[in-house]
Amino acid sequence: MDDIIDDSNEILFTVKFLGRVEVVRPSGVQILEEAAQNLKTPDKYSSEKASKKSKVHLYLSSNTLDILEHKTKFLLYSCPLTTVSFCAVLSSSPKVFGFVAQHLATDTFHCYLFQSRKFVSFPTAALRVCEMEQETTCSPPSTSDP
Repeated sequence: MDDIIDDSNEILFTVKFLGRVEVVRPSGVQILEEAAQNLKTPDKYSSEKASKKSKVHLYLSSNTLDILEHKTKFLLYSCPLTTVSFCAVLSSSPKVFGFVAQHLATDTFHCYLFQSRKFVSFPTAALRVCEMEQETTCSPPSTSDP
C-alpha cells in the first residue's frame, strides 16, 4: 500500500486515510495525538468519523497537498501548501502521520490523518518538494520528524 512515486517536484503516496478532524490550534504533535484519539471515538453525528478508513493517494506538489480517492482519483480534499501549518509523524504510532491546514472559507483548522504499512517520512518529503521548487513562493510547513 505504500507506493511512493517521486517525479521531479511532485510526490504521490498511497496510504490509508484515517479521517479529518477540526482542531483548535494550528500546530503541535499534541494536536495530532488528540485528533487521532478523536477519530477513534465513535460519533454517529460526524460523517467524517463514520466513514471507513479508505485507501487514498496523497499527492504532494509545490503548491498543494491533494487527497484523491484511490480507484477513481476523485479529489476528496485539496489544501494549498500556504494553508498547511504543521505536519508530523505520531511518536506513539510511527506508521501514522498527519498535517494541519487552515480551511480558509470558515477560518478553522483541520487535522488530516493517514496510516502507512511502514514508516514514511512525510515531513521530510514535504520539505524536499519545497526545496526542489525554485520559486521563493513555497514556504514549507513547520515539521516534527522523529
